Amino acid sequence: ASVVLGAVTLALAIVLGASGHGIKGTLLAWAFPGLGHVALGYRRRGFLAMAGVVGMFVCGLLVGGVDAVDSVEDGPWFIAQSLNGPIAFAADWVDQAFLKTGKVGELLPAPPPLDALGRPQPGQFTVSTYKGLGAANEFGTLFIALGGMMNLVLVMDISRREPAGD
Repeated sequence: ASVVLGAVTLALAIVLGASGHGIKGTLLAWAFPGLGHVALGYRRRGFLAMAGVVGMFVCGLLVGGVDAVDSVEDGPWFIAQSLNGPIAFAADWVDQAFLKTGKVGELLPAPPPLDALGRPQPGQFTVSTYKGLGAANEFGTLFIALGGMMNLVLVMDISRREPAGD
């Protein structure tokens, strides 16, 4: 459900943001942070955006492991994380397809995530021993979500810019 809500949020941000000058730069900005600016001729701004957003994403992964991007356990956070573009969906796929299945590392029991009211969610939850710095997972999740919000600002910025004159 959170992936669907994230996709709807992205679609609205892109369509509403692109209502000014077209959708090319806006889609490229979501596909890879900063790419929309580079494609429209704003190279310095684009490369700085790439360094900032991708740097935040990588730092979040280093701190929280790949499990910091989890559309199942961290659904509301994943909506903000999905604003990073396909790199967030790829990290979530790796997490669900490898770490959560036990294909990489032994699966250990994990405490259940909490719902919005602070109650444990029903079900059996496991974590891979290859998770990374498990205790710092929340910080990694937050850092990646903040990078996604920063990329949303970049998407909105490029949607209002005309192609740069050469």
